[in-house]
Amino acid sequence: MQASIIIIFLALAAIIWGIQRYRVKARRNRLLQEPLAPEHITILENNVPLYTRLPEEFRESLQGCINYFLDEKVFVGREGLEITDEIRLVIAANACMLLVNRKMRCFPGFETILVYPDTYVARNVSYDGLVEVHEDSTRAGESWYRGPIVLSLADVVRGSSSEQDGHNVVLHEFAHKLDEENGFMDGLPVLRESAHYKAWAEVLTREYDEFLDRAERGKNKVIDEYGAVSAPEFFAVATESFFEKSKQMKKRLPELYQQLQTFYGLDPAEW
Repeated sequence: MQASIIIIFLALAAIIWGIQRYRVKARRNRLLQEPLAPEHITILENNVPLYTRLPEEFRESLQGCINYFLDEKVFVGREGLEITDEIRLVIAANACMLLVNRKMRCFPGFETILVYPDTYVARNVSYDGLVEVHEDSTRAGESWYRGPIVLSLADVVRGSSSEQDGHNVVLHEFAHKLDEENGFMDGLPVLRESAHYKAWAEVLTREYDEFLDRAERGKNKVIDEYGAVSAPEFFAVATESFFEKSKQMKKRLPELYQQLQTFYGLDPAEW
């Protein structure tokens, strides 16, 4: 008798779980297919030049990604900042630019986006042997592994409005979120096909070494030198340049451009 009750309980739990999963999937699919409201599109046209450059064939996909992003993520204003629709849309549009032609149409594994009015101070802790060292650093943004994204609104606005300077903190931090999809933040995101990994490893390793050499010689032109910090930072700044300095990258760094073109499924140099 007790065994029968347990079986019935487990069956009901499985049915409820299935129904909930179906509802979540149905809601996600509906949001991905819904267009943005006209007033929201106007905000994008006025504040996100990348949106106005995006080919018409991808705009419907981007709008759906934005809908789902806004439904899934929680925005928290810090230091008295009030989160408005414009703030949410500008961040979402830039972030979702990375997803517009990818099978994965969301950023899983985290929920919260913290937004400061301007650059903010973060405390770094490092170790010199047994000595614990505390240092403060001023930041425009950061991405915590399996944790929140932190952004400076002033830098979000500056990076979004200047679409050809190669600096976009939203693209940068959300590239880190793609990077960590394989379980590590190591500069190697989950690629479209297993056959792509060999070429990615060869090209990215060579391009990173050549980038470090150019930076040391003062000859670097296309990618922000912050990428010299590590392979993950190189991937993030290369993503910024791919979208914002696409023509220069395609001309000067064609193999790197091709790898990112294959990964993102986009060719922004032709927009």
